[in-house]
Amino acid sequence: MMPALSALVFSMSIPMFLHAAEVPADARASAHAEVQHLVESFKHAVLTKDGDAMRGMFLPGGSWFRVLDRTSLNAVRAKKPESKQLNPGTYEDFAKFLGTSPATLEETFDNVRIETDGTVGTVWFDYRFIKDGKQSNHGVETWQVVRESDGWKISAMLYSVILDDLG
Repeated sequence: MMPALSALVFSMSIPMFLHAAEVPADARASAHAEVQHLVESFKHAVLTKDGDAMRGMFLPGGSWFRVLDRTSLNAVRAKKPESKQLNPGTYEDFAKFLGTSPATLEETFDNVRIETDGTVGTVWFDYRFIKDGKQSNHGVETWQVVRESDGWKISAMLYSVILDDLG
């Protein structure tokens, strides 16, 4: 299933990159800055545990997938044999988690790459998820984003999960 999902994400991105060359550089720079603002708003919502702000960053009905790496999957299956590598989720579930978690939360982003033609875009980065000051998992995260009349929204999220504490 992973190769098919990867192929889908890749094929959705190709037309955008081909079209991006036709968009004036100043318009691309402005759109890039707006998408960067979305990235910063996401990080802030995690840090402040603002579920409502998080909900506002997503298009209703968008996709959300979490994919465990093999080592993490094996560790999880040792406790729950029915566990799957690819797990669908929703931004609603994440927003609820943010709003109700008693833990201190933070997600850091490194090597952020943004591509956009001013209408759609992709965001790709390395992330680390930190709970109560301790890194719990890390991986790569990618978003498909769309410019709406009220700003940029995340329409799809796909991220890998490498668990840091396998015990």
